[in-house]
Amino acid sequence: MADVVLRGVSKAFGATVAVDAMDLSVPDGAFVVLLGPTGAGKTTTLRLIAGLERPDSGEISIGGRSVVSDTPAERNVAMVFQQYSLYPHLTVRQNLAFPLQSPLLRTPPDVIERRIREVAEVLRIAHKLDNKATALSGGEMQRVSIGRALVRKPQVFLMDEPLSSLDAKLRADLRIELKRIQADLGATVIYVTHDQIEAMTMATHVGVLDAGRLVQFGTPRAIYEAPVSLTVAQRLGQPRINTLPATLFGQAPAGAAFIGLRPEHIRQDAADGREARVTRVEHLGDQTRLHLVVDGHPVVTLADPHTPLLPGATLRIAPNDPLFFAADGTRIA
Repeated sequence: MADVVLRGVSKAFGATVAVDAMDLSVPDGAFVVLLGPTGAGKTTTLRLIAGLERPDSGEISIGGRSVVSDTPAERNVAMVFQQYSLYPHLTVRQNLAFPLQSPLLRTPPDVIERRIREVAEVLRIAHKLDNKATALSGGEMQRVSIGRALVRKPQVFLMDEPLSSLDAKLRADLRIELKRIQADLGATVIYVTHDQIEAMTMATHVGVLDAGRLVQFGTPRAIYEAPVSLTVAQRLGQPRINTLPATLFGQAPAGAAFIGLRPEHIRQDAADGREARVTRVEHLGDQTRLHLVVDGHPVVTLADPHTPLLPGATLRIAPNDPLFFAADGTRIA
């Protein structure tokens, strides 16, 4: 496996800047998730690393070697797409073998068969090797698609929202599988998603992108607890962080325009708090979400699963570990 480094990489399509002077260092063996909304530059970044796009400026290196002039085949990376990209008329075995049959690789038949068996065991599809791709479920097809990347033993795996077309249960199952595979192989993975749950549960590092720029890079916990901006704070956390006027609960730091409160960072029945009215109660089994209104501002917080509160009830709430932001969204320490 290998590290991946981008230095000052930019890419524009006409007047649209997709990637803007990006500096990114992916450690060897890391599982990096690039997180951001549609149009943030996530997929373009992957395509630049893969060699499917050429940067307008900047340097890209893999394993300490510049790859800007290399073709995609010469970079020894494997890409997994959102759609399954399988050959429907071929069996699972033939689909897995196909990448190894490239004239560039010249892989001996016995090595091909051994790698197919190894990957099929890892992905738990060994019993499906002789099935046609069209006879598989959605989750099985995505496993085969991932397997086509694994058999090549590339330096880096690039994954572009590979789970987004699956149902919720399959996504949850394959999140666990992908993380297990990455840990077992010690693989370097760069994974694109807009799903914050995937970012929090799978990543060793998260890169938050906004308008083509990498605005923060770090561990999921560090980004959740110490976001550099309101944009970053809103990318992680479910329910989303509450964004309210800075002075709603009293004194605020100089220059603060907003106070950010995670749902779990709100004290209830606080004698020194503001009065809040319950508008909705969501019972989710392991927790309850309270939807409140405080001086006309909606607030979501968490309560005991067995809370007796009902819509129309009132309580007093106060901030605990609040985050403050300037008018432009910059974090105020």
